[in-house]
Amino acid sequence: MKTTDLAIHYVCTHDQAEEIIAGHHAFWVSNCGCRENHGGCARPRLDVCLIFTLSDPGSGTGKRPITRLEVTGILQEARDKQLVARPYRDESRTATDGICFCCDDCCGYFLDPTERCDKGKLIAETSFEICSHCGICVEACYFNARKMLEDKLVVEDDQCYGCGLCLPTCPEGCIEMVTRMG
Repeated sequence: MKTTDLAIHYVCTHDQAEEIIAGHHAFWVSNCGCRENHGGCARPRLDVCLIFTLSDPGSGTGKRPITRLEVTGILQEARDKQLVARPYRDESRTATDGICFCCDDCCGYFLDPTERCDKGKLIAETSFEICSHCGICVEACYFNARKMLEDKLVVEDDQCYGCGLCLPTCPEGCIEMVTRMG
């Protein structure tokens, strides 16, 4: 795939976001433009848009430098509040300039079906041999890849973006993240 075919945003797990963050030494944060435009959010605070380059203005107001410890706090809040890690690329699509931490109640991506976002390198794989079909993971899936049909869990792999939010919700531990094929 050519870099020009890539969307600005892509999805990754929180662990992958942590690896991306580890490769940077300077950090800024801004308010989330989506949350500002929608009057706030039911989950996180406003300032969770992480920026790696000084020239990037951020998606919302209030851009300010932050410490690595503050970055760790944002990542922990993303985990606690079940926010999707959506890194974004520079204009050439060759470097990651920051990470948006998105939710399904105010994020423009989830509210506007025409906004493009690339699927992550990983995909959730469910072991149905040990799955109890409790459906808890369905609530964690903002991409509608997990559904309950006639009291059975159904997973539509082509809908999975690889965010990994379903993984920690599973009481049986039957979900794992694996490399996406193709």
